[in-house]
Amino acid sequence: MLMAALFCLAAALFLGQGPAQAAGSALSKADEQCLGCHSVKGLEKKLASGETLSLHVDGTAFVQSVHNMIGCDVCHRDVTLENHPPLKKKIASIRENSLALQKVCRSCHGAIVKQYEVSIHATLSQKGNASAPVCTDCHNAHTAKSKAAYDAPTGAPCSNCHYPVFEAYSGSVHGQATLACSSCHSAHDVSAAAAEDKLKNACSGCHPDALPAHKTWLPNSERHFEAVSCPACHAPKAKRKVDLRLYDAAAQKRIAEKEGVPQFESRARSADAKGAGLDAMALHSLLREFNRDEKDAKTTLRGRLEVSTGVEAHQLVRKTQAIRDCAKCHQKGADPFQSVTVSIVGPDGRPVRYGAQKEVLNSIISVDSVGGFYAIGGTRIVLLDWLLALAFLGGISVPVGHLTLNWLFRRYAKRISGKEDS
Repeated sequence: MLMAALFCLAAALFLGQGPAQAAGSALSKADEQCLGCHSVKGLEKKLASGETLSLHVDGTAFVQSVHNMIGCDVCHRDVTLENHPPLKKKIASIRENSLALQKVCRSCHGAIVKQYEVSIHATLSQKGNASAPVCTDCHNAHTAKSKAAYDAPTGAPCSNCHYPVFEAYSGSVHGQATLACSSCHSAHDVSAAAAEDKLKNACSGCHPDALPAHKTWLPNSERHFEAVSCPACHAPKAKRKVDLRLYDAAAQKRIAEKEGVPQFESRARSADAKGAGLDAMALHSLLREFNRDEKDAKTTLRGRLEVSTGVEAHQLVRKTQAIRDCAKCHQKGADPFQSVTVSIVGPDGRPVRYGAQKEVLNSIISVDSVGGFYAIGGTRIVLLDWLLALAFLGGISVPVGHLTLNWLFRRYAKRISGKEDS
């Protein structure tokens, strides 16, 4: 290592023929000296973790990057020609080095780092997830170009972690249009796609006329938009399911796990004693437990028709190929009603799901939750058909009974009046 350092120093001070100098006079003398060593391929450092950290910097790429204007010393303030080489800096691991460099990024990109800090990526990182991306996982500081981090053909850097999703997306109508991932998910303040109305809002952001267009052929369009996710119809090959979301009817929002006190899975497993999925009674027990927590809260279920996986959610087709046949859902034994989950919002914004038996959709407990996509005689949920029929009969019995009694009373009054006149 010492010999390599001496060779690099000699190259920088005397040879002056590295890639940095060949690129022109865009760099300062100090930067040229740095690249005199670091442009040598194979320059690396063994870390305490046993990993090898590459110290190589492509001089030509650095000259063409936006960071060449600020130079090496702005980001590497702990390095001077007096203490380097070799710099006796202890680096525990590549991950620790990346986390340390993120603090450096903040000095110039404070606003962007603040956006990142509220993202699901930051949440996962704070919880110790070593795979959660930080600045240097998506941006190479030595080759950074202005707003050009995303590579449409390969999906990098998003595809580095989300390749199955990118593969599905690349063959979709969005992929064929070469839309960047950030067009739907944003670049830095990335939130869970399933959180609140995130997915629906992302779609309507580019398709503001979707609802009026659907009204020309789809009955109860507003209700469909509330209770059916866009991919459920626009990814026709996807497997669909019903997700019963725990919902606070008083606060008008989905229920989320309390930070540091996850209870949903433990309560669901406790209610599901046989481990066969929540049945109607187990679901009732689960709701009762959540209603005990908050006096002012009213935990109910809100049903939603959606696709089974995030990969399938990206397999979107052209509108001419989307599902337009009502019988796909509104028929006895329809596929979407064969798979049911119950969910709550997890601490990181992603849904935490637990399996339920499909028969829960026939339960009185689920009447409100499936109301968003229920049509009498359409979903073949027999109990709901009977309940709606009884409600209808009960509703019309009062006015019909009143009119009948009124008619009988008048007829009787006429008879009495006729007898008195005679």
